[in-house]
Amino acid sequence: RNFSTSSRSTASRSRAEFVPSFDVVSDFDAHEAANAVDQANREVNTRFDFKGTGSKYELDEQVIALTSQSEFQLQQMMDILRQKLAKRGIDIACLDEQEPELTGSTARQNVILRRGIESDLARKLVKTVKNSKIKVQAAIQGDKLRISGKKRDDLQATIRLLKETDVDLPLQYENFRD
Repeated sequence: RNFSTSSRSTASRSRAEFVPSFDVVSDFDAHEAANAVDQANREVNTRFDFKGTGSKYELDEQVIALTSQSEFQLQQMMDILRQKLAKRGIDIACLDEQEPELTGSTARQNVILRRGIESDLARKLVKTVKNSKIKVQAAIQGDKLRISGKKRDDLQATIRLLKETDVDLPLQYENFRD
């Protein structure tokens, strides 16, 4: 007859062990990136100033290769690419533009779409959170950051803090568990 009280106490115990948390990630929609590259290719193929230049974009995993005849055309292609990515909802801060390679009559440039939080940046973010004296814990989990704390307000304050932090990578906040 005493079973109901014991089951209630285990239920409350498991509820007490649960700590609200959220993940800090840096990611983009790969499908939207592919669509943006396709749109940029279509625009380059139809523009008069690119006729006969063999200019093109190629997406391979997380690298977009730009090929054209001159560095000036590469710059124009970068502008088109940024515009198409932004229109598709991809933060252009995730772009890591490599130096253009000029060889004879071709110019190539690789653009890396950065995904995930690198360990150095993750450590910097953890240090920022700890120095803020907000009562939360920050843990690095692979290429993302898990922030957990007892109060929802502390978690929201941490999100505000991280948004104000100057990071050259777009951050998203997901899996907010309360």
